[in-house]
Amino acid sequence: MTDAPLDPRLHAYRADLADARLRGRVEAQRFTEGSPATLCVGCADLKPMPSAQAGNDSQLLFGERLRVFDRTDGWAWVQNESDGYVGWVRESTLGPLRAAPDHRVAALRTPLLPEPDVKAPPLDLLSFASVLRVTRYSGSYAEIEGGGWIFAAHLAPSDKADSDYIATARRFLGLPYLWGGRSSLGLDCSALVQLALGAAGLVLPRDSDQQETCEASGRQLPPDAQRQRGDLLYWPGHVALALDAERVLHATGGPMLVVEEPFAAIDARVQVERGRGLRCIRRP
Repeated sequence: MTDAPLDPRLHAYRADLADARLRGRVEAQRFTEGSPATLCVGCADLKPMPSAQAGNDSQLLFGERLRVFDRTDGWAWVQNESDGYVGWVRESTLGPLRAAPDHRVAALRTPLLPEPDVKAPPLDLLSFASVLRVTRYSGSYAEIEGGGWIFAAHLAPSDKADSDYIATARRFLGLPYLWGGRSSLGLDCSALVQLALGAAGLVLPRDSDQQETCEASGRQLPPDAQRQRGDLLYWPGHVALALDAERVLHATGGPMLVVEEPFAAIDARVQVERGRGLRCIRRP
């Protein structure tokens, strides 16, 4: 066994059950390979326990591939293969594993329609960064594997990266802050960073403390370094994107929105709330 415990947010293990890939690293009564699945609804809450009353740790997006380790009372214990996050999701939101996605949703959100008709009643709403496979086109619409049609201009090929993640993040301005949120209907500070950089082809972990210590977040700089556009700014429990040396963009629980504000204002506020100011700068 390793001396330091594995992060349970990123490794599926409990006293009674664990991911078979962790055999020899953790103790558990039983190990399982798990089974593959895909999220088949627009968005689903990921919780620390199988209860509707439990708070949200994160969210899963349409098309994300999952590994299911346990099912009980209508809930499934899963790991998101996109960012490794582990938690409980309603079993009814899961579908069979599908072919590898070749497109992602590039609009903030888009309706999934039963037919290629703008007047058709939507089946669901798919959020930015949802992934899917296009099977054919009809006029301005794309049919996706599993059924349904999406306005094709709202999609981008999976291998096409957005060149400017700050411009991508700015598209979320005014959207509500949501603890554990990861969709364009509401998201938290680290999800905003994860989604914006993900569209640029940079894969970051889910939570701010994970991002802060991750090499994928870029070169680490001291907190007193000159800030520049695109820097990731980390405080205890919070992250923001630098717009320039003086202003930041972030999802914050203050106004409960994605906003732009002066760096000095947020740094002073966090010092009062958490006892210290900016802790780290990362430059992707």
